[in-house]
Amino acid sequence: MDYINEYGDLMTTPLIGQKIPDFELEAYVNEKISKIRLRENKSKWMILLFYPADFTFICPTELQAAAELYPQFKKEGAEILSVSTDTVFVHKAWHDNSPAISKIKFPMIADPTGKLCRSLGTYIEEEGLSLRATFIIDPEGVIKAMEIHDNSIGRNIDETLRKLQAAKFVR
Repeated sequence: MDYINEYGDLMTTPLIGQKIPDFELEAYVNEKISKIRLRENKSKWMILLFYPADFTFICPTELQAAAELYPQFKKEGAEILSVSTDTVFVHKAWHDNSPAISKIKFPMIADPTGKLCRSLGTYIEEEGLSLRATFIIDPEGVIKAMEIHDNSIGRNIDETLRKLQAAKFVR
């Protein structure tokens, strides 16, 4: 929730501790197009990996790392959901044509209208893209950790796994 502070600056309330909004979006997963709902992942930890666009340079390295660690995330009781503003058809084309992306077994969510990106503050209006962001969400749908940074900076998926394990440990 945004508010104006005593100096007249627009401030944003941190999302940590807030429930993630429910959503239903199309995703490319297991070589088919499906609908994904947040409620389907209740009782699981969720890792939302927002990235700017398919067919770029940093994104495949991160998503390949996530694909390689996916069994460990599953062992921790977590589901990975990657999200970009591309369509499911672009996700499919990328999955079909990239050796790195073809390893992905988790849902690749399409958010072409930016609805989910806007709701979590990752949408870049002027570009129609998402900032690179990671959200760790507990089984009740509460945001426990988040990281948002410039699209030129990649993220470390091993660190995301460590943060998940830490969040589970203190729960």
